[in-house]
Amino acid sequence: MTHTRFPARGLYAITDGPRTDLPAVVAQALAGGARVLQYRDKTADARRRHADAIALRQLCDLHAVPLIVNDDVALAVAVGAAGVHLGRDDGDVAAARAALGAGSIVGVSCYDSLQRARSAAAAGADYVAFGAFFPSPTKPHAARASPDLLRQSATLGLPRVAIGGITPDNAPSLVEAGADFLAVISALFAAPDVQAAARCFARLYPAD
Repeated sequence: MTHTRFPARGLYAITDGPRTDLPAVVAQALAGGARVLQYRDKTADARRRHADAIALRQLCDLHAVPLIVNDDVALAVAVGAAGVHLGRDDGDVAAARAALGAGSIVGVSCYDSLQRARSAAAAGADYVAFGAFFPSPTKPHAARASPDLLRQSATLGLPRVAIGGITPDNAPSLVEAGADFLAVISALFAAPDVQAAARCFARLYPAD
């Protein structure tokens, strides 16, 4: 297990599905300032997913960026990822932590629910994610979340991740509402210049 510290804020880059240039575009995102990387691939090709995750973990280690695996605790353990991200049907925080180890990072999707975020915090989650805030090409039928959720969840004392249709144009409103991280898929990895796109998002969180 790679014990990379979860940062305070910034761009949370999420991959989506298999692509032959995955290591290259992830390297660009990291060079552009991504602070967290989530490996998200819903396909059933276990051998390729394992190889991809190993390659991304090595890249993340070079940049001291935590690699989070979407949904799959077993894969996260197998490749030595920093942690896992859990959706509604992906198991609980305690079981994931037991499998990954005490120093691991466990994040939870809370969609449009403050109560789910409270439950995740009580269960020991390291961060909570809300969304979709805008129409999402990745999940077009996702529940819509209000920026007020970001404000209301400040009392949880956990980093808050905003996700769903986020672009450089609409992202500032979420940062202003309290998003510690902007989780971006399409506006980053479908951009003609991934590194430049990453820089656009990273600039929304100036260095302290």
